[in-house]
Amino acid sequence: MRHDEVKEDLRRLAFEFFFWFSRFEYALKDARFLRSDEVGTPAEPSWKKFSQKYRETYKAGPAARALLDANPERQIVAAGGELDFEPVPFNPGVADLDKVTELARTVRNTLFHGGKHGSNFWDDPARMELLLTTTIGVLDELAELGGLQAEYKREY
Repeated sequence: MRHDEVKEDLRRLAFEFFFWFSRFEYALKDARFLRSDEVGTPAEPSWKKFSQKYRETYKAGPAARALLDANPERQIVAAGGELDFEPVPFNPGVADLDKVTELARTVRNTLFHGGKHGSNFWDDPARMELLLTTTIGVLDELAELGGLQAEYKREY
């Protein structure tokens, strides 16, 4: 999709997505879900530590089930060095929370870093709207799960 072809409502939704995604990652850091606690290391959020803490009690809500059903794809290097897309592979028995957090990051990575052509869904505004709204809903559910709403929504 070319820049001048992106409709205003999808532009606003992309902004909302990045806003809430960054707020959620800030909330993870504020709650000390950090990749490293070592003094002097960058303060980077750890989705893995969040998932480890809550995976046993997690029940996928409506947004999470919708994201799992939507099955966003990730960009890969294919044969001959070409770029392609594939569904995110999960090992058998992987917890739903691990899947949901991986898919949320996949949506973010594909939107921000991924190819802007080649995916069957990239040029489909309805598909993009589905992935963005669904992932925002997932972030809302995860913030509630982890008690992160104050930092996530800046409600002090």
